[in-house]
Amino acid sequence: MGIDPAFWAGTRVLMTGNTGFKGAWLTLCLLELGAEVHGLAPGAPTDPSLYDLAGLAGDVPQAAIDIRDYDRVVGTVREARPDIVIHMAAQPIVRESFTAPRETYEVNVMGTVNLLDAVRVAGDRVRAVINVTSDKCYDNREWEWGYREDEPMGGYDPYSSSKGCSELVTSAFRSSFFADAGTARVASVRAGNVIGGGDWAADRLIPDIMRATLAGEAVPIRRPDAIRPWQHVLNPLSGYLELAQRLCEDASLATAFNFGPDDRDARPVQWLVEQIGARWPDPIAWEIDAGPHPHEATYLTLDSRRARARLGWEPNWGLAEGLDAIVEWYLALRDGASVRDTTLGQIQRFARTYDNPHRSDA
Repeated sequence: MGIDPAFWAGTRVLMTGNTGFKGAWLTLCLLELGAEVHGLAPGAPTDPSLYDLAGLAGDVPQAAIDIRDYDRVVGTVREARPDIVIHMAAQPIVRESFTAPRETYEVNVMGTVNLLDAVRVAGDRVRAVINVTSDKCYDNREWEWGYREDEPMGGYDPYSSSKGCSELVTSAFRSSFFADAGTARVASVRAGNVIGGGDWAADRLIPDIMRATLAGEAVPIRRPDAIRPWQHVLNPLSGYLELAQRLCEDASLATAFNFGPDDRDARPVQWLVEQIGARWPDPIAWEIDAGPHPHEATYLTLDSRRARARLGWEPNWGLAEGLDAIVEWYLALRDGASVRDTTLGQIQRFARTYDNPHRSDA
Protein backbone atom coordinates (compact mmCIF):
# COMPACT_ATOMS: atom_id res chain seq x y z
CA MET A 1 0.00 0.00 0.00
CA GLY A 2 0.98 3.63 -0.40
CA ILE A 3 1.85 5.83 -3.33
CA ASP A 4 4.31 4.11 -5.69
CA PRO A 5 6.56 6.50 -7.66
CA ALA A 6 7.32 3.68 -10.10
CA PHE A 7 3.63 3.50 -11.01
CA TRP A 8 3.32 7.23 -11.61
CA ALA A 9 6.57 7.78 -13.51
CA GLY A 10 5.58 8.45 -17.12
CA THR A 11 1.86 7.99 -16.46
CA ARG A 12 -0.26 10.39 -18.52
CA VAL A 13 -2.74 12.25 -16.31
CA LEU A 14 -5.44 14.60 -17.57
CA MET A 15 -6.63 16.90 -14.79
CA THR A 16 -9.58 19.23 -15.20
CA GLY A 17 -9.53 22.26 -12.91
CA ASN A 18 -5.76 21.97 -12.60
CA THR A 19 -5.33 25.74 -12.18
CA GLY A 20 -7.35 25.86 -8.94
CA PHE A 21 -6.06 25.63 -5.39
CA LYS A 22 -6.30 21.84 -5.01
CA GLY A 23 -5.44 21.33 -8.67
CA ALA A 24 -2.16 23.23 -8.36
CA TRP A 25 -1.13 21.28 -5.27
CA LEU A 26 -1.98 17.98 -6.99
CA THR A 27 -0.12 19.04 -10.14
CA LEU A 28 3.04 19.62 -8.10
CA CYS A 29 2.59 16.24 -6.38
CA LEU A 30 2.24 14.47 -9.74
CA LEU A 31 5.22 16.25 -11.25
CA GLU A 32 7.30 15.21 -8.23
CA LEU A 33 6.23 11.61 -8.89
CA GLY A 34 7.31 11.86 -12.52
CA ALA A 35 3.85 11.86 -14.09
CA GLU A 36 3.08 13.62 -17.39
CA VAL A 37 0.31 16.06 -16.49
CA HIS A 38 -2.10 17.61 -19.00
CA GLY A 39 -4.47 20.36 -17.86
CA LEU A 40 -8.00 21.39 -18.82
CA ALA A 41 -9.13 24.74 -17.44
CA PRO A 42 -9.82 28.17 -18.94
CA GLY A 43 -7.29 29.88 -16.63
CA ALA A 44 -6.48 30.48 -13.00
CA PRO A 45 -9.68 31.21 -11.03
CA THR A 46 -8.06 33.80 -8.75
CA ASP A 47 -5.43 36.50 -8.98
CA PRO A 48 -2.99 35.77 -7.45
CA SER A 49 -3.04 31.99 -7.78
CA LEU A 50 -0.80 29.16 -6.65
CA TYR A 51 -0.76 27.88 -10.23
CA ASP A 52 0.75 31.13 -11.53
CA LEU A 53 3.08 31.84 -8.61
CA ALA A 54 4.50 28.31 -8.76
CA GLY A 55 5.20 28.69 -12.48
CA LEU A 56 3.19 25.65 -13.48
CA ALA A 57 2.23 26.94 -16.92
CA GLY A 58 5.69 25.98 -18.18
CA ASP A 59 5.32 22.39 -16.99
CA VAL A 60 1.80 21.45 -18.08
CA PRO A 61 0.34 21.31 -21.62
CA GLN A 62 -2.87 23.26 -21.11
CA ALA A 63 -6.23 23.06 -22.90
CA ALA A 64 -7.57 26.50 -22.01
CA ILE A 65 -11.23 25.56 -22.41
CA ASP A 66 -14.43 25.55 -20.38
CA ILE A 67 -15.64 22.19 -19.09
CA ARG A 68 -19.09 23.11 -20.47
CA ASP A 69 -17.75 23.00 -24.06
CA TYR A 70 -18.47 19.35 -24.83
CA ASP A 71 -16.84 19.13 -28.25
CA ARG A 72 -13.59 20.65 -27.02
CA VAL A 73 -13.59 18.42 -23.93
CA VAL A 74 -13.86 15.38 -26.22
CA GLY A 75 -11.06 16.75 -28.38
CA THR A 76 -8.83 17.29 -25.35
CA VAL A 77 -9.35 13.73 -24.08
CA ARG A 78 -8.59 12.40 -27.56
CA GLU A 79 -5.44 14.51 -27.92
CA ALA A 80 -4.06 14.01 -24.39
CA ARG A 81 -4.56 10.21 -24.50
CA PRO A 82 -4.48 9.96 -20.70
CA ASP A 83 -4.08 6.82 -18.61
CA ILE A 84 -5.81 8.48 -15.65
CA VAL A 85 -8.34 11.33 -15.55
CA ILE A 86 -8.86 13.42 -12.42
CA HIS A 87 -11.92 15.68 -12.64
CA MET A 88 -11.63 18.74 -10.41
CA ALA A 89 -13.23 21.44 -12.55
CA ALA A 90 -16.05 23.03 -10.55
CA GLN A 91 -17.80 26.12 -9.31
CA PRO A 92 -16.59 25.48 -5.74
CA ILE A 93 -18.10 28.26 -3.61
CA VAL A 94 -21.38 27.79 -1.69
CA ARG A 95 -22.19 31.51 -1.48
CA GLU A 96 -21.59 32.01 -5.20
CA SER A 97 -24.15 29.31 -5.95
CA PHE A 98 -26.84 31.61 -4.53
CA THR A 99 -25.93 34.39 -6.96
CA ALA A 100 -25.11 32.15 -9.95
CA PRO A 101 -27.23 28.99 -9.56
CA ARG A 102 -27.53 28.22 -13.28
CA GLU A 103 -23.79 28.46 -13.83
CA THR A 104 -23.21 26.30 -10.75
CA TYR A 105 -25.38 23.50 -12.14
CA GLU A 106 -23.95 23.87 -15.64
CA VAL A 107 -20.37 23.52 -14.44
CA ASN A 108 -20.82 21.00 -11.64
CA VAL A 109 -23.42 18.73 -13.24
CA MET A 110 -23.11 19.09 -17.02
CA GLY A 111 -19.36 19.47 -16.66
CA THR A 112 -19.30 16.01 -15.10
CA VAL A 113 -21.55 14.66 -17.86
CA ASN A 114 -19.26 16.16 -20.51
CA LEU A 115 -16.10 14.76 -18.96
CA LEU A 116 -17.45 11.24 -18.43
CA ASP A 117 -19.02 11.11 -21.87
CA ALA A 118 -15.75 12.31 -23.41
CA VAL A 119 -14.00 9.40 -21.71
CA ARG A 120 -16.71 7.08 -23.04
CA VAL A 121 -16.30 8.16 -26.68
CA ALA A 122 -12.62 9.15 -26.83
CA GLY A 123 -10.84 7.67 -23.81
CA ASP A 124 -9.61 4.36 -25.21
CA ARG A 125 -6.44 4.50 -23.08
CA VAL A 126 -8.12 5.64 -19.87
CA ARG A 127 -7.76 3.14 -17.05
CA ALA A 128 -9.18 5.13 -14.13
CA VAL A 129 -11.33 8.23 -13.60
CA ILE A 130 -11.56 10.07 -10.27
CA ASN A 131 -14.42 12.57 -9.91
CA VAL A 132 -13.67 14.98 -7.06
CA THR A 133 -16.92 16.21 -5.50
CA SER A 134 -17.42 17.43 -1.91
CA ASP A 135 -18.56 16.47 1.57
CA LYS A 136 -21.49 18.79 0.91
CA CYS A 137 -22.96 16.29 -1.58
CA TYR A 138 -24.79 14.63 1.33
CA ASP A 139 -28.30 15.49 2.46
CA ASN A 140 -26.99 17.15 5.62
CA ARG A 141 -29.25 16.56 8.61
CA GLU A 142 -26.60 17.91 11.02
CA TRP A 143 -26.11 14.55 12.68
CA GLU A 144 -23.48 14.17 15.39
CA TRP A 145 -21.83 11.31 13.45
CA GLY A 146 -20.02 11.32 10.11
CA TYR A 147 -21.76 10.67 6.82
CA ARG A 148 -21.00 7.37 5.08
CA GLU A 149 -20.65 6.96 1.34
CA ASP A 150 -24.08 5.38 0.88
CA GLU A 151 -26.02 8.14 2.66
CA PRO A 152 -28.60 10.03 0.54
CA MET A 153 -27.34 12.78 -1.75
CA GLY A 154 -28.87 16.26 -1.63
CA GLY A 155 -28.31 19.71 -0.26
CA TYR A 156 -30.06 22.89 0.85
CA ASP A 157 -28.14 25.22 -1.46
CA PRO A 158 -27.46 24.99 -5.22
CA TYR A 159 -23.78 24.16 -4.69
CA SER A 160 -24.47 21.18 -2.40
CA SER A 161 -27.30 20.00 -4.61
CA SER A 162 -25.10 20.24 -7.70
CA LYS A 163 -22.42 18.10 -6.05
CA GLY A 164 -25.03 15.51 -5.10
CA CYS A 165 -26.16 15.54 -8.75
CA SER A 166 -22.57 15.07 -9.88
CA GLU A 167 -22.35 11.98 -7.69
CA LEU A 168 -25.57 10.59 -9.18
CA VAL A 169 -24.26 11.23 -12.70
CA THR A 170 -21.03 9.42 -11.83
CA SER A 171 -22.92 6.41 -10.48
CA ALA A 172 -25.15 6.23 -13.57
CA PHE A 173 -22.22 6.43 -16.01
CA ARG A 174 -20.30 3.83 -14.01
CA SER A 175 -23.22 1.39 -14.14
CA SER A 176 -24.21 2.11 -17.74
CA PHE A 177 -20.91 2.53 -19.58
CA PHE A 178 -17.95 1.57 -17.38
CA ALA A 179 -18.98 -1.72 -15.77
CA ASP A 180 -17.49 -4.12 -18.33
CA ALA A 181 -13.95 -5.47 -18.37
CA GLY A 182 -11.64 -3.30 -20.43
CA THR A 183 -13.49 -0.06 -19.74
CA ALA A 184 -12.28 2.74 -17.50
CA ARG A 185 -12.88 2.30 -13.78
CA VAL A 186 -14.72 5.25 -12.28
CA ALA A 187 -14.67 6.37 -8.64
CA SER A 188 -15.71 9.52 -6.80
CA VAL A 189 -14.04 11.16 -3.82
CA ARG A 190 -15.49 13.46 -1.17
CA ALA A 191 -13.53 15.76 1.11
CA GLY A 192 -14.47 19.11 2.51
CA ASN A 193 -12.97 22.11 4.27
CA VAL A 194 -9.58 21.46 2.75
CA ILE A 195 -7.08 24.11 3.81
CA GLY A 196 -3.51 24.98 2.89
CA GLY A 197 -1.19 27.63 1.54
CA GLY A 198 -1.96 29.19 -1.81
CA ASP A 199 -5.74 29.49 -1.51
CA TRP A 200 -7.12 32.90 -2.53
CA ALA A 201 -10.75 31.96 -3.13
CA ALA A 202 -13.47 34.28 -1.90
CA ASP A 203 -15.61 33.26 1.08
CA ARG A 204 -13.21 30.63 2.43
CA LEU A 205 -11.88 30.90 5.94
CA ILE A 206 -8.12 30.59 5.47
CA PRO A 207 -7.96 33.06 2.54
CA ASP A 208 -10.21 35.44 4.51
CA ILE A 209 -7.87 35.21 7.52
CA MET A 210 -4.72 35.73 5.47
CA ARG A 211 -6.10 38.59 3.36
CA ALA A 212 -7.22 40.48 6.46
CA THR A 213 -4.10 39.70 8.46
CA LEU A 214 -1.65 40.70 5.72
CA ALA A 215 -3.65 43.93 5.29
CA GLY A 216 -3.62 44.62 9.05
CA GLU A 217 -7.41 44.31 9.35
CA ALA A 218 -9.80 42.31 11.53
CA VAL A 219 -10.91 38.96 10.08
CA PRO A 220 -14.67 38.94 9.26
CA ILE A 221 -16.28 35.74 10.58
CA ARG A 222 -19.79 34.66 9.60
CA ARG A 223 -20.41 31.65 11.87
CA PRO A 224 -17.82 31.34 14.67
CA ASP A 225 -19.65 28.32 16.15
CA ALA A 226 -19.91 26.33 12.89
CA ILE A 227 -18.04 23.01 13.11
CA ARG A 228 -16.19 21.69 10.07
CA PRO A 229 -13.86 18.72 9.36
CA TRP A 230 -10.69 20.74 8.67
CA GLN A 231 -7.70 19.05 7.05
CA HIS A 232 -4.58 20.05 5.18
CA VAL A 233 -4.91 19.72 1.42
CA LEU A 234 -2.19 17.05 1.20
CA ASN A 235 -4.27 14.58 3.23
CA PRO A 236 -7.09 14.08 0.73
CA LEU A 237 -4.77 14.47 -2.26
CA SER A 238 -2.73 11.53 -1.01
CA GLY A 239 -5.98 9.55 -0.86
CA TYR A 240 -6.91 10.51 -4.41
CA LEU A 241 -3.51 9.33 -5.66
CA GLU A 242 -3.69 6.06 -3.74
CA LEU A 243 -7.18 5.38 -5.05
CA ALA A 244 -6.29 6.17 -8.68
CA GLN A 245 -3.27 3.88 -8.47
CA ARG A 246 -5.13 1.02 -6.83
CA LEU A 247 -8.17 1.47 -9.09
CA CYS A 248 -6.02 0.48 -12.05
CA GLU A 249 -5.42 -2.86 -10.33
CA ASP A 250 -8.72 -3.55 -8.55
CA ALA A 251 -12.11 -2.99 -10.20
CA SER A 252 -13.91 -3.42 -6.87
CA LEU A 253 -12.64 0.04 -5.86
CA ALA A 254 -14.82 1.71 -8.52
CA THR A 255 -17.12 3.33 -5.97
CA ALA A 256 -17.32 6.41 -3.73
CA PHE A 257 -14.79 7.23 -1.00
CA ASN A 258 -14.72 9.78 1.80
CA PHE A 259 -11.34 11.27 2.73
CA GLY A 260 -11.88 13.13 5.96
CA PRO A 261 -9.77 14.00 9.01
CA ASP A 262 -9.73 12.41 12.41
CA ASP A 263 -12.88 13.22 14.39
CA ARG A 264 -10.79 15.34 16.76
CA ASP A 265 -10.08 17.72 13.91
CA ALA A 266 -13.71 18.73 13.45
CA ARG A 267 -13.47 22.13 15.15
CA PRO A 268 -15.43 25.41 15.32
CA VAL A 269 -14.48 28.29 13.05
CA GLN A 270 -13.54 30.52 16.00
CA TRP A 271 -11.17 27.88 17.37
CA LEU A 272 -9.38 27.66 14.02
CA VAL A 273 -8.94 31.44 13.81
CA GLU A 274 -7.52 31.54 17.32
CA GLN A 275 -5.11 28.67 16.59
CA ILE A 276 -3.74 30.46 13.55
CA GLY A 277 -3.48 33.63 15.63
CA ALA A 278 -1.41 31.75 18.21
CA ARG A 279 1.06 30.74 15.48
CA TRP A 280 1.23 34.06 13.61
CA PRO A 281 3.96 36.46 14.81
CA ASP A 282 1.56 39.43 15.04
CA PRO A 283 -1.86 39.66 16.73
CA ILE A 284 -4.85 38.52 14.67
CA ALA A 285 -8.20 40.13 15.47
CA TRP A 286 -11.59 38.93 14.28
CA GLU A 287 -15.10 40.33 14.23
CA ILE A 288 -18.58 39.09 13.39
CA ASP A 289 -19.56 39.75 9.79
CA ALA A 290 -23.08 41.11 10.14
CA GLY A 291 -24.20 39.83 6.75
CA PRO A 292 -26.77 39.15 5.46
CA HIS A 293 -25.62 35.60 4.80
CA PRO A 294 -27.24 32.68 2.97
CA HIS A 295 -28.00 29.42 4.75
CA GLU A 296 -25.02 27.41 6.05
CA ALA A 297 -25.05 24.12 7.92
CA THR A 298 -23.74 24.26 11.47
CA TYR A 299 -22.31 20.74 11.70
CA LEU A 300 -20.82 18.37 9.12
CA THR A 301 -18.34 15.48 9.43
CA LEU A 302 -17.35 12.49 7.32
CA ASP A 303 -16.96 8.79 8.09
CA SER A 304 -13.80 7.66 6.27
CA ARG A 305 -13.68 4.06 7.43
CA ARG A 306 -14.08 2.76 3.87
CA ALA A 307 -10.84 4.47 2.79
CA ARG A 308 -9.08 3.19 5.90
CA ALA A 309 -10.30 -0.39 5.45
CA ARG A 310 -10.00 -0.78 1.69
CA LEU A 311 -7.04 1.46 0.88
CA GLY A 312 -5.16 1.56 4.15
CA TRP A 313 -5.32 5.36 3.92
CA GLU A 314 -4.95 7.60 6.96
CA PRO A 315 -4.77 11.39 7.26
CA ASN A 316 -1.02 11.83 7.59
CA TRP A 317 -1.03 15.33 9.06
CA GLY A 318 -3.24 16.18 11.98
CA LEU A 319 -4.74 19.62 12.24
CA ALA A 320 -1.87 20.96 14.35
CA GLU A 321 0.65 20.02 11.67
CA GLY A 322 -1.64 21.37 8.97
CA LEU A 323 -1.96 24.75 10.69
CA ASP A 324 1.80 24.88 11.22
CA ALA A 325 2.28 24.32 7.49
CA ILE A 326 -0.26 26.99 6.54
CA VAL A 327 1.32 29.67 8.72
CA GLU A 328 4.77 28.65 7.44
CA TRP A 329 3.53 28.97 3.84
CA TYR A 330 1.98 32.44 4.18
CA LEU A 331 4.93 33.77 6.17
CA ALA A 332 7.23 32.58 3.37
CA LEU A 333 5.01 34.37 0.86
CA ARG A 334 5.05 37.55 2.96
CA ASP A 335 8.84 37.41 3.17
CA GLY A 336 9.34 36.95 -0.59
CA ALA A 337 10.42 33.30 -0.63
CA SER A 338 9.90 31.12 -3.70
CA VAL A 339 6.30 29.89 -3.72
CA ARG A 340 7.25 26.81 -5.69
CA ASP A 341 10.11 25.89 -3.36
CA THR A 342 7.95 26.43 -0.27
CA THR A 343 5.13 24.27 -1.63
CA LEU A 344 7.44 21.51 -2.86
CA GLY A 345 9.22 21.53 0.49
CA GLN A 346 5.93 20.85 2.27
CA ILE A 347 5.04 18.10 -0.21
CA GLN A 348 8.41 16.45 0.36
CA ARG A 349 8.09 16.73 4.14
CA PHE A 350 4.62 15.17 3.97
CA ALA A 351 5.89 12.35 1.75
CA ARG A 352 8.72 11.45 4.11
CA THR A 353 6.24 10.49 6.82
CA TYR A 354 3.39 9.28 4.62
CA ASP A 355 4.14 5.57 4.92
CA ASN A 356 4.08 5.87 8.71
CA PRO A 357 1.22 8.26 9.54
CA HIS A 358 1.37 9.94 12.90
CA ARG A 359 -0.86 12.38 14.69
CA SER A 360 -0.37 15.22 17.11
CA ASP A 361 -2.95 17.08 19.16
CA ALA A 362 -3.62 20.74 18.49
